[in-house]
Amino acid sequence: MAIHNEAKLGEISRNVLMPGDPMRAKYIAENFLEEYKLVNSVRGIYAYTGKYKGKEITVMASGMGMPSIGIYSYELYKFYGVENIIRIGSCGAYTDYLNLLDIVLVDKSYTAGNFAKNMTGEECHMIDSSNKLNNIIEDVAKETNQKYEKCNIACTEFFDPYLENPKLFANSLPLENEIMGAEMESFALFYVAKVLNKQASCLLTVADSICKEGNLTSEARQKSMNNMILLALESIIKA
Repeated sequence: MAIHNEAKLGEISRNVLMPGDPMRAKYIAENFLEEYKLVNSVRGIYAYTGKYKGKEITVMASGMGMPSIGIYSYELYKFYGVENIIRIGSCGAYTDYLNLLDIVLVDKSYTAGNFAKNMTGEECHMIDSSNKLNNIIEDVAKETNQKYEKCNIACTEFFDPYLENPKLFANSLPLENEIMGAEMESFALFYVAKVLNKQASCLLTVADSICKEGNLTSEARQKSMNNMILLALESIIKA
């Protein structure tokens, strides 16, 4: 059974939203779910199961970085019968095509790291998200007039704003992969899903950019995050 999750069998839904921050998981449960219950708090990684529009879902934090989301997503898929996970988080933009607060739907995720090799021995550095989940998300976005950008993302091992030269790093990425931004979890989630024959997708809000300057108010950030959360919720109940 799971080492890092105290939830009992049956307490976690087959459909999961996965923010990185435990407090964002708590926020989603308190503001968007009904009849919710805290089912995991091991290591402060909160998981809540409740209902959205009458359908059961779980919202569980992943922590930061590929090793963290790799562990939690593996346990959800392997031990709790989870079928679908949509990660919701933030990213940095590497192109002026993306604006601050844009919502990004990840198509493919690239890493220069060795997560896949560590897990299975496979040399894999670029992986697709779930076509099934992405199609649902795109249909919901059209139905609700929610603007989004679909693009490829780099999954990094160090927080972008702390890099000594973010533009140098961005320019070092393979041009043929058409990478438009970066975050720190999607590759591991997609790869674990692939290995276990499950579904995984990722929605991100652009929180910073190496191409554009701007000061975002906390109100603007929260409104944009709420739009992304609603898109994810409306999509996961159709999975």
